[in-house]
Amino acid sequence: MPERKLSLGAFFHPTGHHVAAWRHPASQIDAGTNIDHYIDLAQRAEVAHFDFVFLADALAVRHGNLAALSRWPQYMAYFEPTTLIAAMSTVTSRIGFVATATTSYNEPYNIARRYASLDHISKGRVGWNVVTSSNQDEARNFSRSAHFDHSERYRRATEFIEIVKGLWDSWEDDAFVRDRDSGLYFDPAKLHPLDHSGDDFKVRGPLNVARPPQGHPVIVQAGSSDTGRDFAAAFAEVIFTSQTKLDEATAFRSDLHERAARIGRSPGEIRIMPGFNPIIGDTVEEAHEKRDYLQSLISPELGLALLAPILPEVDLSICDVDRPIPMSLLRETTNASKSDLKRLVEQTEAGMTIRQIYMQYAGARGQNTVIGTAQDVADHMIRWADAGAVDGFLIQPAHLPVGLSEFANRVVPLLQERGYFRSEYEGSTLREHLGLPRPANRYASRGIRNTSDTI
Repeated sequence: MPERKLSLGAFFHPTGHHVAAWRHPASQIDAGTNIDHYIDLAQRAEVAHFDFVFLADALAVRHGNLAALSRWPQYMAYFEPTTLIAAMSTVTSRIGFVATATTSYNEPYNIARRYASLDHISKGRVGWNVVTSSNQDEARNFSRSAHFDHSERYRRATEFIEIVKGLWDSWEDDAFVRDRDSGLYFDPAKLHPLDHSGDDFKVRGPLNVARPPQGHPVIVQAGSSDTGRDFAAAFAEVIFTSQTKLDEATAFRSDLHERAARIGRSPGEIRIMPGFNPIIGDTVEEAHEKRDYLQSLISPELGLALLAPILPEVDLSICDVDRPIPMSLLRETTNASKSDLKRLVEQTEAGMTIRQIYMQYAGARGQNTVIGTAQDVADHMIRWADAGAVDGFLIQPAHLPVGLSEFANRVVPLLQERGYFRSEYEGSTLREHLGLPRPANRYASRGIRNTSDTI
């Protein structure tokens, strides 16, 4: 019996994680702008007792070969995620919601206010996936000619997240007296302006939203570069990662725990959840047939478009897709995702051709994939849990809604039977689902009283 049950997140790209999912006859073809589709998915995930639904985001359509991009609707037209989870939270009661927002093209006050509001709307079920943006084209939608450099955007993100956390503490938990008889609505001593002045931001505060039900919405992060790991160790409570080998996953978890311990954080404050792409059949052969069918729907033009965000400075169309990428084109530096580039270099050094790489990447962007029966999938998850490699998994169905239903109806019961996953929700907030502590208000915990006559 495990010491602690696994956490499960459901990661929804509109039609599914496989790049050709939209062409599958069982997919919801207009998923990107179909609210009923998302409501249905959220309710299915809640019935299966998932910890949360996760939604990614980008602030620009993909740039590149339009003929290729026209075969891949992902990130081209779809709902803004915080708006979407506001809607989904009103038709569910227990499942959590994690939405992505970038620190590069937002302001701290707006993010603090938005996520505090969402936490109230959902009654404590929201998390913020903090990203610094890897899509180079976002810059041109926000009055910049180029994206922030990698180191600069993490430095900026550090200041950004500190401001947001400070704003969430603007009001102490018991600040609102709401006493009709005395006429006092709130205690002025329990309202705290932030008065932040830093390298990138000046934010006075206080926030004009009461303290969130969870204290702070859960902070999620996915950076795997050295800088990204330091950032995650400092701030993240849930860390998404992309290890595909057990020993690498175990080493990653140990490394994050060590980094966190060096700055005074406990490993109990962090949940490591790698991406996981299960393709399930009644037999192993049937599962492979499902995968092969999806793979058959990928055109070479689309395959190259998949790799373009990793190598934004490289024109792969000049290359033979049935040969490895020339090493001369793989520079060690990039202003996009350093962890994605590292994996691409390793695949090329192992002799994989461009076609082999994009076919592997097509299923779940390089995330761990298991193709087999429900028992095979459950056994894999349990093996990783028992090895101390994970605290849970971010489930990435190949196509929706069928992929979610297959996992929920066939794998979840196996995990429950063996004691690795809950049969009922035991709490009502996302923090309670994840077993994370509720942060104390920084001012109340230090006994600080606001004595100012003005704000």
